[in-house]
Amino acid sequence: MRRFVWVIGIAVCLWPFLSGGATRDEFLVRTTQDYVRLCSTSPDDPMYAAAMGFCHGYGVGAYHYYLAETAGPKGKPFVCPPEPTPSRAEIVQMFLAWAREHPQYMGERPVDSLFRFLGEKWPCQR
Repeated sequence: MRRFVWVIGIAVCLWPFLSGGATRDEFLVRTTQDYVRLCSTSPDDPMYAAAMGFCHGYGVGAYHYYLAETAGPKGKPFVCPPEPTPSRAEIVQMFLAWAREHPQYMGERPVDSLFRFLGEKWPCQR
């Protein structure tokens, strides 16, 4: 009986990965195209919450790493967002629009495309 409960629990947890929306491979975000697909997941997709959480988490994590790398007297930031900074959801939508206009970057690593977008959108004055 205990084994049966475990099997059912695992099946329920894996069920969303079998749906036709966001796919398990896209969560590996090998390319910008994978990241764009995740961030574009439809609200009626069973994986919507997971996809949006991953989309926002990936972006925030990459940006926080950038902030840590460019902090201090020797740091040379190249992204300077406006004050007040747009919301994460707004930035994701801006990035998705940018990505649609720049299909040549879909095969790149998502972090590279994110910072290409951010650097173009909000470059620091030198």
